[in-house]
Amino acid sequence: MKASLLVLAAGMGSRYGSLKQMDGFGPNGETIIDYSIYDALNAGFDKVVFVVRNSFRDEIEAHFRSRIGDRIKFEFVEQELDKLPEGFTLNPAREKPWGTAHAVMMGAECIDGPFAVINADDYYGPSSYKILMEYFKSLEGRDEFAVVSYYLKNTLSDHGTVNRGVCYSNDKGCLTKIVETLKISKSADGIIRYPQEDQEDGTLAENTLVSMNMFGFTALYFKHANEKFKAFLEERADEPKSELFIPNVLDDMIAEGTVQVRVLTSKDRWFGVTYKEDKPLVMEKLNKLIREGVYPEKLWS
Repeated sequence: MKASLLVLAAGMGSRYGSLKQMDGFGPNGETIIDYSIYDALNAGFDKVVFVVRNSFRDEIEAHFRSRIGDRIKFEFVEQELDKLPEGFTLNPAREKPWGTAHAVMMGAECIDGPFAVINADDYYGPSSYKILMEYFKSLEGRDEFAVVSYYLKNTLSDHGTVNRGVCYSNDKGCLTKIVETLKISKSADGIIRYPQEDQEDGTLAENTLVSMNMFGFTALYFKHANEKFKAFLEERADEPKSELFIPNVLDDMIAEGTVQVRVLTSKDRWFGVTYKEDKPLVMEKLNKLIREGVYPEKLWS
């Protein structure tokens, strides 16, 4: 079965201080994306589509083509501020990208079948790609989406609070909404808490399912996301920092009854990198996976 991996790699890494998409974390300079592509390839994905910015496209393209060669097909598309639907113009004050929903839309020019969406700076684990591929095989032409969820306990940070999209589902295992929940942390008493305005802290069970921005879509996504993006622009285009995110689009589509979004669950441990200080921990976790035999020491040898 043919399926694509869409990698959202257009972020500039302002908090990281450099182009973290290209930073090496593995023993031979492997990036987090290298491990994601390796897992996707082993799961049966046959194409990788990078969403990048024009300013660093050549650097990223040269890096991955030289490392991975012809093991998998590559495509590169650019997310730029002026890539807007017909009839809309860019506010000159705008500097911030339009958000993940807009980034995914860039893949429409080279994706016509099922595809997975991931962040470039997040590690999702081998089973997550296998779960999605099995899901795609089960669709048999139906237009249905999926979110790969993780147990909250497998996504917490030892270095502070985290923001997570808490997934709510119905008795059929379909998503009803994703609620962005901020400043989640595990207290010394072992209870996972998050602050609530003018109320006591909320609590979450360790097996609460959360979204880490890994989704499974069909090409139907592009049509509906384009319409949602137009509506967003009509209302908020002049706000220089406004963004439209994937969960915003999904919540609207679910409310309208346009599509079902299946909640899939991965038991893998997620980890990601936001700050330079995260790098030693990510390197340690990858080395542990190598020692356990999950990955070879030389990923692309």
